[in-house]
Amino acid sequence: MTLQQLRYVDAVATCGSFSEASRRLFVTQPTMTESIHALEEELRFALFSRTSRGVTVTREGEEFLASARRILSDVSAIQAKYTGRAVRLPQFAVSCQHYAFAVEAFMAVVRANASDSYDFTLRETVTSEIIDDVARRRSEIGVLYLSNRNERELLKILRKEDIAFEELFVSRPHVFLGKKHPLAKAKKIKPAQLDAYPFLSFEQGQENALYFSEEVMDAIERKKNIRVRDRATMTNLILGLNGYTVASGALSRELNGPDVVAVPLALDETIRVGLIYRRGVSLSRVGETFARAIRAQVKKARG
Repeated sequence: MTLQQLRYVDAVATCGSFSEASRRLFVTQPTMTESIHALEEELRFALFSRTSRGVTVTREGEEFLASARRILSDVSAIQAKYTGRAVRLPQFAVSCQHYAFAVEAFMAVVRANASDSYDFTLRETVTSEIIDDVARRRSEIGVLYLSNRNERELLKILRKEDIAFEELFVSRPHVFLGKKHPLAKAKKIKPAQLDAYPFLSFEQGQENALYFSEEVMDAIERKKNIRVRDRATMTNLILGLNGYTVASGALSRELNGPDVVAVPLALDETIRVGLIYRRGVSLSRVGETFARAIRAQVKKARG
């Protein structure tokens, strides 16, 4: 087993293909394939499953990959300290629901990075992919919420994937709407008061089960529904159509903008927003930095 083989495994897992990994590391694909095959024979288990849709890490490979990445990170830190150069860029990926405070935390990680180079990824995506990203180690950390409606099913999935949930905060649902909306100055809004306005929710792709929804209020109960893919579009429609969405009360003025307000919703529901990560696997230095940053951003966003 060599460091070069560990780098090959890391690259293939990150890229999801041998061809892209070999291109990134400036080696031929047959050389990389042969080297990883020799490593798999030495380990006596397969590191990757090869399908027509790409390459995924096997269950045994996931545990090996976590150890390999820790070794590569340590080697890089030693080389950077004693030779002034690193053999591996600092890497970090987080997958999250569409939370402005998670984006703020990610920016704090980038600003705090002391390296001249890095390879960071922020994925704002659907709930099922967040869980899958963490389970398959495409992302070190995920950010999502649990509620009375989805907690039983999501916790069952998290347990099956050996993923831990760390609560960041608990909130009552709030209605996000424009500050010029007729209900913007209300102290509390009842669901029936929203019937005349478009309800905005994030599309969940093929996984449209209720427990994957990012909103605690069911779109089926609404008369006017609009589904979107990104947060910027949602904000534009909130302001342009007097639309609204329902989420936690954590509001980022920098990213949500000064024209969006959050008003408590009269709904008997609790939102638990938290981090998810592989159980029993220590977070990397960058992962720890992100966890600290998002806790700070949540505190700031909630006043």
